[in-house]
Amino acid sequence: MSDFFAKSFVPLTYDFYLRSTRIVAQEILGKFIVRSLKNKFLIGKIVEVEAYEGSNDPGSHAYGNVTARNYIMYGPPGFSYVYFIYGIHYCLNIVTEKIGIPGAILVRALEPIHGSDIMKQNRNTSRLTNLTNGPAKLTQALNINSNHNNLNLTCDDELYICRSINKENFNIANDFRIGVKKENNKPWRYFIESNPFVSVV
Repeated sequence: MSDFFAKSFVPLTYDFYLRSTRIVAQEILGKFIVRSLKNKFLIGKIVEVEAYEGSNDPGSHAYGNVTARNYIMYGPPGFSYVYFIYGIHYCLNIVTEKIGIPGAILVRALEPIHGSDIMKQNRNTSRLTNLTNGPAKLTQALNINSNHNNLNLTCDDELYICRSINKENFNIANDFRIGVKKENNKPWRYFIESNPFVSVV
């Protein structure tokens, strides 16, 4: 697996994330999240995300002041922002923009690429299409929790994001974000059109 991985994937760099949140959100589709777990790789292709900005986005955690929860969104881009919701679920976000300008991308859905047997065990399900088609499902499948908050996704050994050397063509669609109040919502949910692992079709 290590030889295949070294030849087929290249980690995204700091500069990739150092841009507009909405641009990064669209261009990160089709990239690969890699979770190293007990000397095994769990890999999923990003097929759905949501963009969240700061001062101009009331739907964002960073709307308002810096807090003990959202401070990571104000930090360097390319880091993970993992938060806990409903007392039971974790959500994985990717920080974007320059330091001091809050922005993050919620990863909503993945297409399992490698290690699906372990993902099924982690999720206690045998249905492949139900494995990672939601933000809480994918963190459970990849065993991502609060220990993975504020990791450098460009180089951390446990969790990182890569591009593939193989170019894939697909159409990007967009719609309103899920679970955001109507008055605060924006059409900043981006997904790979017709992909069966998108959380909302």
